[in-house]
Amino acid sequence: MDLRYTSEQADLKRRAAEYARLLMRYEDQSEQAGGPLPQQLVTELTRAAMDAGVYAINMPAEWGGAGLSLLDQVIVEEEFGKVTNCLWDIPWRPANVLAYGDERQREKYLLPVIRAEKFDAFAVTEPGAGSDPSSGTSTATRTEGGWLLNGEKWFVTCGDIADFLLVQADAGPERLPTLFFVDKAAPGVEMTRLPHFMHSAVNGHPEFTFTDVFVADEDVLGGVGKGYELTKEWFTDERLMIAARTVGAAERALELARDWAVERQQFGAPIASYQLIQGMLADCAVDIAVNRAYTHQVAWEADQPGTDRKTLHAKASTAKLAASEAAGRVADRCLQIFGGRGYDRTYPVERMYRELRVDRIWEGTSEIQRLIIANELIKRGTSALALPTH
Repeated sequence: MDLRYTSEQADLKRRAAEYARLLMRYEDQSEQAGGPLPQQLVTELTRAAMDAGVYAINMPAEWGGAGLSLLDQVIVEEEFGKVTNCLWDIPWRPANVLAYGDERQREKYLLPVIRAEKFDAFAVTEPGAGSDPSSGTSTATRTEGGWLLNGEKWFVTCGDIADFLLVQADAGPERLPTLFFVDKAAPGVEMTRLPHFMHSAVNGHPEFTFTDVFVADEDVLGGVGKGYELTKEWFTDERLMIAARTVGAAERALELARDWAVERQQFGAPIASYQLIQGMLADCAVDIAVNRAYTHQVAWEADQPGTDRKTLHAKASTAKLAASEAAGRVADRCLQIFGGRGYDRTYPVERMYRELRVDRIWEGTSEIQRLIIANELIKRGTSALALPTH
């Protein structure tokens, strides 16, 4: 296994890093505004992402996406993770399962997203269904030409700016989990609340209700009863990208803390000369190095033909669990190194400390990742997770 970057990957990392630095210019503006940026600025930043080749990176080039491998995507997302206020949402990443739509669905939904004309959002979580998505109560009842959708969804990331939602609901009397394309402007769709969360994100995570929303048969994604399989694939992809972004955030936090420790003078010497500070810096470097290596390994494996998808699902959970928890430790140490200034919202480490907390919750809590990993160990043994599959 050779994980040295090719010249193309090195150039990709450079472009992604350059674009991330562009986003960083607007972090404080976003924080002061409580998250959102002016639409004209978002439009300009979107065009810049397209020009840099870091927009819709998970979609094929023949459809207008960047056509990157999963390893290439990890390289990009690691750089994006260094940006606070979730500004990495601006270089849009369509839900990976949109690629499974038929030709009509692709023309209507996916291609406009790739062209930045529309935005999508994934609606799975409910008031009583979080870690256990199978306990959802949203239903789709048969009617002439389609379905009537009823239910409630929470934490719909970017649902405030989305034009359409991918809604998971149980279809028919058999309660078959199914994904439906739902136009946000359709009768019966209501965005009921836009909560204010711990972090100040450029886009929100609103709540929706669906009351007798008509969805045509042609707007079922992948077929009736395929919803859970598609959602699981979406989770695998998202967890791997969360691992990459949290590694990137930790890298930036350490870089800032290291520079501060070298420059900050106390008791007549730089605080970097004191062993307690050195220990924190070293522990941060270790947390970053091991998680970066494993995340890259899993992404590389996923790109190889014949990779077992069940094992990949568990490895993505391993990467998310380890990287998100390590990034939390890194942010905590780095804030401590900054002292009182680390508690100031104008400093990136303070924002990272708040923002990284959610990575142990969304797209599956750390506890759920542990259950997935344990299940894989019990079924397939220790080597399934510990060793590369190729």
